[in-house]
Amino acid sequence: MAELENPNLMPKLINFLSSLLQKVADSNDLNRQFQPQKISVFHGLSRPTISIQSYLERIFKYANCSPSCYIVAYVYLDRFAQSQPALPVNSFNVHRLLITSVMVAAKFMDDIYYNNAYYAKVGGISTIEMNFLEVDFLFGLGFRLNVTPNTFHIYCSFLQREMMMQQPPLNLAESSINLGKSLKLHLCFNEDETSHQQQQLAV
Repeated sequence: MAELENPNLMPKLINFLSSLLQKVADSNDLNRQFQPQKISVFHGLSRPTISIQSYLERIFKYANCSPSCYIVAYVYLDRFAQSQPALPVNSFNVHRLLITSVMVAAKFMDDIYYNNAYYAKVGGISTIEMNFLEVDFLFGLGFRLNVTPNTFHIYCSFLQREMMMQQPPLNLAESSINLGKSLKLHLCFNEDETSHQQQQLAV
């Protein structure tokens, strides 16, 4: 079992992912002032009052999904960001993207999981909205839900390396989350299972 799948390490992983996503959202919030970003069903009318960390801790407390679901949810967020460059993660959509990615990961990974109505309550949204978010997220991923052991290992290794530094990467260009055009480069994991070479992509 991968080290990050150890339940005892989950609070540290939740804290790290929250911090990383907060930096990503803050960066893209600034970018909104200079470049237009597409509005989607994930976009709230205002910034949620609950912090990203508190929201993710709430999901962790009530979702009861396996530790690996959070790694897979992170993979899904990365894939979504890469395939939807006009929809960068920001403070208006990060909460809905989080609850949706975790729910989809739980459905794909776990034998037992809660239904959409339960996740809607955990996420503070209606069941109807949760259903719409799930459909849009799946189409945004191109229904690419499978995560091979090799891909899972690569993302675990990235997270473990950064967590050992006790903080998210100061240079967000090193993060696997696509920050869109606010950065000159981003690190994209090549999911061609034959190579998994890291590619720097100009944006």
